Amino acid sequence: MMAAAAQLKNQQQEAVGTILWLTGWSMPETVFDRLREQLPDFHHIFADYKEADSLEKMLMLTETAVENFRSSRALNCNTRGYGPLLIGGWSLGGLLALKLAAKGCVDGLVLFAATARFTRSKEETDLGWPDVFVRQMIKGLMNDRQCVEMKFRRNMFTGAEWESGLGNSLPGNGSWTASALIAGLQLLRSEECLSQLPEIKCPVLLVHGTADQICPFGAASELAERVPQAELLAIPGGGHVPFLGRETDMAEKLRRWWDEQQNSGY
Repeated sequence: MMAAAAQLKNQQQEAVGTILWLTGWSMPETVFDRLREQLPDFHHIFADYKEADSLEKMLMLTETAVENFRSSRALNCNTRGYGPLLIGGWSLGGLLALKLAAKGCVDGLVLFAATARFTRSKEETDLGWPDVFVRQMIKGLMNDRQCVEMKFRRNMFTGAEWESGLGNSLPGNGSWTASALIAGLQLLRSEECLSQLPEIKCPVLLVHGTADQICPFGAASELAERVPQAELLAIPGGGHVPFLGRETDMAEKLRRWWDEQQNSGY
């Protein structure tokens, strides 16, 4: 036990940064496990909102996670154990990450299948979903939660990805409470940060599948155009989980990108 504790301490001392992981709707944070394993040079933390009973509580939990990290870093004289703070946000988690970055409290963002506004008008289907679809999901949760979650999960992957077995590698459903599922959908309906994007001054890496059926690729292009320091990494033919099954390559790209940001004097 002492040896394991010493190893963890040594890993923290050598960390080149800390990544706060924010997961997508209905998904446990364990979905990032294989990616985190490929990034041992980073310290990893996560915000747990799978039991949030309102969208306000969900927002508060993510803000608290950042505040707790910053307090710990300020109290620790050996800051190498923490390093700069990045947020790794996927889908819903990406929207939460953008809101935090607009407040200037993070050093970098890595966003997977993210959007600055999830619901869009019927004329903007290349950017997001009509609000009626999300309202139907909320209504459906009250009648048949399992059906709603399974249908959403099917849309996460392209036909080719399902045929390859990629969809079967997702963690199981059921980790979120019903109130958290509804809170997450309400957040996707109401929250947006399009007007705040020019205020995001930290480097941003956007990873997005070109065949994403949930957050269309147009949403990534929109972010790349409006965020000052954004870099877009397109995953040809990829669906809504662009890191799954690509963890080794994704970790290498993330590490290379962050090294470039550090070396450029950011």
